[in-house]
Amino acid sequence: MEPKIEWLGHDSFRLTGEKTIYIDPWKISGGAPADVILITHDHFDHFNQEDIDKVRQPDTVIVAPKAVATQLKGNVQEVKAGDTTEANGVRVEVVAAYNTHPDRTKFHPPTYGGVGYIVTLGGKRIYHTGDSDLTPEMKNVRCDIALIPVSGTFVMTAAEAAEAANALQPEVAIPMHWDDIVGSWEDANEFKEKAQVPVEILGKKT
Repeated sequence: MEPKIEWLGHDSFRLTGEKTIYIDPWKISGGAPADVILITHDHFDHFNQEDIDKVRQPDTVIVAPKAVATQLKGNVQEVKAGDTTEANGVRVEVVAAYNTHPDRTKFHPPTYGGVGYIVTLGGKRIYHTGDSDLTPEMKNVRCDIALIPVSGTFVMTAAEAAEAANALQPEVAIPMHWDDIVGSWEDANEFKEKAQVPVEILGKKT
């Protein structure tokens, strides 16, 4: 069964297949109960307890780096870059996420501990980069679907994101980190024009 990928705005996604997975739920209205919630880092627009609680159930597993995991109670798995874990039957691989551009390293330095995730769902490897620039670790990722930030300022610009997509060579790339705080349709479209892989710009689900 092909996984269903819904963009919930900014960096938030709902992945639906044999399980339902949320990544960085923020400003969501609710939705199907989560089997797994993945949090990339502790910035307010990625880690919000109120939004987590909208889809969290007693058996939901939350996977998060230390800065987030220490603020949560219940069924929480603390992870770091390089880890592989299983959460409610879902294989999750953890990849470092950080800025390399000199103008951005103050936002997500390599020592910060932010992460991205590779989730295997419906036979597809779905890679959410987290808030990151193109890093050496990213270049080694093998994925079928890549969720890549395109806004600039705190993450890659559209042109840099296209370079990342070209390095990853997924079956399809989906832009994120636009249309809230920073980033615009123009950024998403520039990414689509410059990437040498298929790109799908998703409409926001509410």
